[in-house]
Amino acid sequence: MINVAILGFGVVGSGVAEVLTQNKGIIEKKLGKEVNIKYILDLRDFPGNPFESKVVHDFNIILNDPEVSIVAEMMGGSHPAYDFSKAALEAGKSVVTSNKEVVANFGAELISIAKAHNVAYLFEASVGGGIPIIRPMCNDLASNNICEISGILNGTTNYILTKMTAEGIPFETVLKDAQDKGYAERNPAADVEGLDAARKIVILAALAFGKAISPNSIHVEGITSITTEDVELAAALGYSVKLTGHAKKTEDGKILAMVSPRLIPVSAPLSSINDVFNGILLNGDMVGQVMFYGPGAGKLPTASAVCADIVDVIAHVESGIKLPDYTVANDDDVACFESYSCKRMFVSDSAVALEGTLANVTNRVSCDKCDLTAVITEEMTEKEAQAALVAISGAKMYRVL
Repeated sequence: MINVAILGFGVVGSGVAEVLTQNKGIIEKKLGKEVNIKYILDLRDFPGNPFESKVVHDFNIILNDPEVSIVAEMMGGSHPAYDFSKAALEAGKSVVTSNKEVVANFGAELISIAKAHNVAYLFEASVGGGIPIIRPMCNDLASNNICEISGILNGTTNYILTKMTAEGIPFETVLKDAQDKGYAERNPAADVEGLDAARKIVILAALAFGKAISPNSIHVEGITSITTEDVELAAALGYSVKLTGHAKKTEDGKILAMVSPRLIPVSAPLSSINDVFNGILLNGDMVGQVMFYGPGAGKLPTASAVCADIVDVIAHVESGIKLPDYTVANDDDVACFESYSCKRMFVSDSAVALEGTLANVTNRVSCDKCDLTAVITEEMTEKEAQAALVAISGAKMYRVL
């Protein structure tokens, strides 16, 4: 029998308990072993819940029980989730997690501790919800140099932008709708300001390029300043607006990562990903471009990914599991953001100012009802784009994929 302890009995934690119970027969048939939920750690009691008898409030009960070999952490936040994960690994227990904040900030350290104690630290559910992405990157694409990653990594913001595009509903109205539907938290800052996507793109970049950069060190923009007029102008030019994470290896071998709203050509694969779904594009030097698509969040999709890691740990308990491998980046590993170059869309209420300042305009469109003009430029660096914004008072700028 393999005993599992669940840390955190919220949306994902309760989903893990449900998957391990409802699909118990399927899982155990594949493994040839019984999987048992021995403990559930939470601050709350759950009277009447089928798992009520398994709830404990002291992590030391789990830590000091030699029968528990796998800890599934779904607590959220850095602390005490990081502290509990580290202690469990040092005690010889494998840890699986959906906690993107811990993985983004402490993943390299926890992987190193896991290797030192001959156990596993896996985090398939930390990016893309139910989409298999981390295991394919580590295994199926292992013969490739990943050159570039672009992804819609946050279902909440994608839902909001989808509604703004399809129905012309303002941001604040759609945000309230997303909160009412449970897609957005009461405090949606991590989603709408881009921090959630930032944590995910640095995890993907670490797997692709072997270096973990801090999510606090990259350029991050959210969607709070996007208007329905901006979305309409982009559509008129043949683009959809999506919040994307983007990471690439520069020519000098440095890592550039960022999160921002981006204009995506309507013919491109990411443009058709709507509502709460996620999509991740990887460019490999041998395989070319591949896309991973599916539910980016939700109770059971994310729990499914956590349970996949549990199954993986158990299946390789004797032979040893292959762990992700990367180290913490230093300042010299990070590319200068000012040198990043791409096409741009500038929006202003002065067409004269736009075309008088921007010498490399390739396309333009005006909106009579809102008295705005948008232009698309050839590639320009961040430094050049910011200088143009200063010169065109009140203008807005969007990057183009």
